[in-house]
Amino acid sequence: MSNLSPRAFISPEFLIREAREIWEMTGAARLRQQVFVIEQGLFTGHDRDGVDQIATPLVALSTLAGEPAEVVGCVRIHQSEPGIWWGTRLAVASDYRRVGRLGAELIRLAVSTANGRGCTEFHAHVQVQNVPLFRRLHWTVQDEVTLHGAPHAHMTASLPHYPAIPDPGTGFTSRARRV
Repeated sequence: MSNLSPRAFISPEFLIREAREIWEMTGAARLRQQVFVIEQGLFTGHDRDGVDQIATPLVALSTLAGEPAEVVGCVRIHQSEPGIWWGTRLAVASDYRRVGRLGAELIRLAVSTANGRGCTEFHAHVQVQNVPLFRRLHWTVQDEVTLHGAPHAHMTASLPHYPAIPDPGTGFTSRARRV
């Protein structure tokens, strides 16, 4: 008899990059639906809006044998006016929220990508339970707001902590932490 835990396999390595394949964009939309509509109930039906037409989607992909396998995290970024960028709809699949720094790595790619595109300010409306994470990542609270019936903080990133990434399509890898 084995003493091995019956837990599901969790990939030890993730690829963090700009979504460039149809399946990655579809996976990001599916994850947003799961997190913001089903789990959190912030939206009815779907969470899509006009920003999706202009945003750059970024994803965290689990890997299998070194190849991208599944979208397990996402965020979108867009420029609202010259130099002013926003990150919105940051989501990590529930099974992957404790295996690594996926949220932090998506934030790093988001701000660094915008920095590589001439960002002078990077903003986000952050759910209050996530403010401590953003503070650790050199973000500052500017204001408190209520969005979709939930308390959020309007925060801005300290850009010097996020070196420019000129090609987010290449991205970078992140390893899961050992449990």
